[in-house]
Amino acid sequence: MGTRGKLEVDIELKSSADKFWQIIRDSTTIFPKAFPHDYKSIEILEGDGKAAGSVRHITYADGSAIVKSSVEKIEAADDAKKTVTYAVIDGDLLQYYKKFKGHITVTPVGEGSEIKWTAEYEKASQEVPDPTIIKEFAVKNFLEVDAYIQNA
Repeated sequence: MGTRGKLEVDIELKSSADKFWQIIRDSTTIFPKAFPHDYKSIEILEGDGKAAGSVRHITYADGSAIVKSSVEKIEAADDAKKTVTYAVIDGDLLQYYKKFKGHITVTPVGEGSEIKWTAEYEKASQEVPDPTIIKEFAVKNFLEVDAYIQNA
């Protein structure tokens, strides 16, 4: 029997919510070019890569800790509210977690913004650790996007 859990993190960003959200929404194109140390490629398998129902295959760069490849399905996306929900439907992560769903919300805060990332998961077994390594990767990635925008 697996164990369910939830991880959350809020990160203050220097970038405006609109600029940050635009990069997140264009991650299929931008991430492999701007962050080749993390992403080899992001390929759209179904849909436009942004709308609900879209499916993307992400190949991570060499050195990625536990995940080399994942297939994500966008379950919901709302550009007005700057929210997106995705589920991992195939790939290495599912060896450890029966279910893995991420939710991103970008909110304006003064001149900058805040991003909230939440992951809901169900472990494949009791021995599997909480996905804190995935949380750390997400935090690093969001901070790199913020720096990328600041340096553009």
